[in-house]
Amino acid sequence: MRRKLSAIAIISITAACQPSPAARVMETPSFVVEPRTVSELTLELKDKTSTAVTLTQRFLDRIAAVDDAGPMLNAVIVTNPGALDAAEALDAATTKGPLFGIPVLLKDNIETLDSMATTAGSLALQDNLAGRDSPLAARLRAAGAIILGKTNLSEWANFRSNGSTSGWSGVGGQTKNPHVLDRNPCGSSAGSGAAVAAGLAPVAIGTETDGSIVCPSATNGVVGIKPTVGLIPRTHIVPISVTQDTAGPITLSVADGALLLTVMAGSDPSDPATKDADQHKTDYTKALDANALQGKRIGVARWLTGYHEPTDAAFEEALAELKAAGAELVDIKEFPNRQAISAAEFPVLLSEFKAGLNDYLAATPPAVKVRSLDDLIAFNAATPAELEFFNQDLLELAAKAPVLTDKTYLAAKATAARLAREEGIDKMLADNRIIAIVAPTGGPAWTTDLITGDHFLGASSGLPAVAGYPHITVPMGVVRDLPVGLSFFGPAWSEASLIGLAYAYEQRTHARKTPSFLPHSP
Repeated sequence: MRRKLSAIAIISITAACQPSPAARVMETPSFVVEPRTVSELTLELKDKTSTAVTLTQRFLDRIAAVDDAGPMLNAVIVTNPGALDAAEALDAATTKGPLFGIPVLLKDNIETLDSMATTAGSLALQDNLAGRDSPLAARLRAAGAIILGKTNLSEWANFRSNGSTSGWSGVGGQTKNPHVLDRNPCGSSAGSGAAVAAGLAPVAIGTETDGSIVCPSATNGVVGIKPTVGLIPRTHIVPISVTQDTAGPITLSVADGALLLTVMAGSDPSDPATKDADQHKTDYTKALDANALQGKRIGVARWLTGYHEPTDAAFEEALAELKAAGAELVDIKEFPNRQAISAAEFPVLLSEFKAGLNDYLAATPPAVKVRSLDDLIAFNAATPAELEFFNQDLLELAAKAPVLTDKTYLAAKATAARLAREEGIDKMLADNRIIAIVAPTGGPAWTTDLITGDHFLGASSGLPAVAGYPHITVPMGVVRDLPVGLSFFGPAWSEASLIGLAYAYEQRTHARKTPSFLPHSP
């Protein structure tokens, strides 16, 4: 069974969104509803029009109606069989954390102690019952959140094949974009982005190595925060790159993202990259200032435009809003090191994936028979369902990659960091006397195609990803029913500043669009 279904398999979505389950009635479903933010749900809980139990059941029912049936988004791989018990315990508790009673979905490469396997979308990890919480999951629970389930993802976080289709995994199948169902949700945090947009949970957690939070957030029309690498611990998350991997929130609003980031941020001795996190973390909700754009100098990444005219038009409208809100915009037409950064990044990812995955697989429970990258390659070759649509060329390249002590790896790593940081974002900020850079996050979602794979138009994720610097995307508008996002990125540890800018833009434009579940593109 792909997931444990809630008791009511198909319900009216109008009924599903009522505070009390007693109000539910069976009728023809209407899947279009306005998703509820954390602040709205918290008010219900404080007013006692909902409890943690009724709220959890409401979202389990929504998953059953929209993900398992109806549009069948395939955004959720499994629901947590212990979610209602956890909610009942919270209702009986005397202390209430900042996320009290809020259901959260986690990308299925993040371990939890619940009886849910952590699969990274791969059939090879179907028995990976870790029996432990990642530090990230433990912090969410401590804040009162309820782990509702695991979301689908591009298998192995989209590090399996150059010909892959985003949002597909052997375990979860193909995730759909809730705005237009034949369009792609982008990856690798495809299920997290689609689930939040469709109201399957108020918030979700994704992970990013290069674009895997911001792209699915933008194409599904929600907010995504990719923090500085090292702000949130990566321990017990299936790895790709020790230098670029990070988890981050995917939410309906910047305020919700700020709250989740506040809960998850901080040092952890199990992840050396987080050694400075406690010095830099803060209460990010205090950065929510509707006037934050006033008087701020912001760079406009003109070199990240030009690949899609309607997206450029939406970007120009966004720039006009930034100026009207008091920002001073500075055009940056060129960035000469783009190709050199990509050339350095790729070998770094190959070597780090090999080392990280070998370490991870070697430490999985005995029930997992795949104990190394070589074992995984052999498993896929012997499993037709894994290679039905695309190959595993990235895994095979990684298996041949140099070890982490090799001089070529170390040189590529140093080059990538220098070009993206000192000679990249840091230099642009200093030369132009700006505090942040804005760009379109990417183009609108392409038609999902399991035969020829993804059809990206463009993206702004590469530079902040390689630098390990923060990147936030917020809804910018729609192109023919398909959302596009506006990106803000800046120097290391500048999350609070970027959150303020993104919040001010969001409050001015309110550009988020509720998904229509249209069956196909116009």
